[in-house]
Amino acid sequence: MAFFKKRRHDRLMQKPMSEEWIAILGQNVPYYHCLPPQDQRKLQGLIHIFLDEKWFEGVGGLELTDEIRVTIAAQACILMLHRQEELYLGLRTVIVYPHTYHVQETIRRPEGIEIERSQVRSGESWSFGTIVLSWDNVLHGASDIHDGENVVFHEFAHQLDHETGAANGAPGLSTRSQYLAWARILSQEYESLVDHLRHHRPDVFRPYSAESPAEFFAVATELFFEKPIQLRSRHPDLYQQLQLFYQQDPAKLAECR
Repeated sequence: MAFFKKRRHDRLMQKPMSEEWIAILGQNVPYYHCLPPQDQRKLQGLIHIFLDEKWFEGVGGLELTDEIRVTIAAQACILMLHRQEELYLGLRTVIVYPHTYHVQETIRRPEGIEIERSQVRSGESWSFGTIVLSWDNVLHGASDIHDGENVVFHEFAHQLDHETGAANGAPGLSTRSQYLAWARILSQEYESLVDHLRHHRPDVFRPYSAESPAEFFAVATELFFEKPIQLRSRHPDLYQQLQLFYQQDPAKLAECR
């Protein structure tokens, strides 16, 4: 099976991308223009693999189109551009709403009382192989590569985190030494962020990042790709860990920004 899968992947990596799909990338994913030509070609191949392996489902009245599928796949594959692992091995389904959507959740208060509440969301990543996205927010997040907010980067970072079995801000790493360095640096950075927010000190991270280590990692991923120079300046050790993990250095693309 592995042999045939590799053959299929090789074929898809070499498959020419249609002019219509390239036009979608040009219109909806400005980050694509920041990549050197060899990375653009590789991204096209990864998009073909992603769309061959993952199932998309439109809900809430949304009719799926190639524009939706290609725009989401492109951003998801940017995270995997230089990683050697397979594309989101545990992910099976991408559910897309037309707009932000409401979910019901149960909150347990310290005194044991459970409260039902409705929450508006733009995306979420489930541990059993599903990502949910709002198409409006996908377009908005992709359109500005300077604001540090991208719902696809965020939710697919969560999916990488889930691959280890628990969303705790520690995605799969190659060696024990990498885990030790990751745990030490991200723990320090997370605790520092919480302290900064407690004392109302400005930071490149938005307050939501302090919700949990998992959210910290997801937001750090957004900043790594969209505000790399600011992140590297304020958090150089964290930037280096993300650079090692994603095998990319977005700060080198600064002239595109």
